Amino acid sequence: MKKTSLLLFIALLSVVYGFAADLCPNYPIPDSPDTLRILGVGNSFTDDGMMYLPEVLEAAGIENVVLGRLMIGGCTLERHVKEYENNNPAYIYYKSVDNQWETVKEQATLLDGLADEKWDILVIQQVSGMSGLFESYQPWLNRLIEILRFNSLNAGATIVWQQTWAYATTSTHPDFTNYANNQLVMYEYIMKSNERLVDTTPIDIIIPTGTAIQNLRSLKQNDNDYTRDGFHLDYKMGRYTAACTWFQALIAPAFDTSIQGNKSRLKGTKQELSDEEAEACHLAVRRACARRFALWK
Repeated sequence: MKKTSLLLFIALLSVVYGFAADLCPNYPIPDSPDTLRILGVGNSFTDDGMMYLPEVLEAAGIENVVLGRLMIGGCTLERHVKEYENNNPAYIYYKSVDNQWETVKEQATLLDGLADEKWDILVIQQVSGMSGLFESYQPWLNRLIEILRFNSLNAGATIVWQQTWAYATTSTHPDFTNYANNQLVMYEYIMKSNERLVDTTPIDIIIPTGTAIQNLRSLKQNDNDYTRDGFHLDYKMGRYTAACTWFQALIAPAFDTSIQGNKSRLKGTKQELSDEEAEACHLAVRRACARRFALWK
């Protein structure tokens, strides 16, 4: 009787405060799956995070990971919900089956991507300029979680959050003013929002890309803070660090491995890394995955 009363009380609070999704469970990352399937639902920051994942997987000798990206540039949580409700073909859908990206459909709906595979992991995020403003998350985040749960072919899919990064110190992005045009202020706002996210939603798995990039900045200063335009990651150490963070947070636990010692260097491209550069990225990532919401000091 007491348990029933407690559940009713929690349900009442969820209605009053709009946190109905809190009552939905999240699920762990699969352990040693035959195939691991990961879909990112986001924007250009999702592209930054996932672009080099196939190269990192290849270097790790892992060929049984399917990746997908549903992308709308500058997309907010709110817009994802509205695009779904209107069934708009507003996404570009990319996919990697053999550790190589291909464009599947240039005008896709959210359901096109969700229905394409029995995804094990679904990754979402807020648009970068609002990622440190937790009040912008709801009610759209809870609604998006419901949409993903309802339409997923895998009832036990894991919902994951990509933590975005603070802008370059010299960024001219208009949303930088939300953080007094201060990189460390923006970083701290993002971390506080992420901590509240974990406390108030079913999501407890974070890809700590923002902390990894900030750790990298403290390890080896770059003239543009590892961005190419003040907010998107540069094509070398920035994107490489992001991919390594996705690997360490999602793939390493599934296959009992680590980014440490990974030999991916983007060889044969303009972005090829030296051993020293790659190892700095790996160190920043391992530190971020050990301490998600604070810099390593």
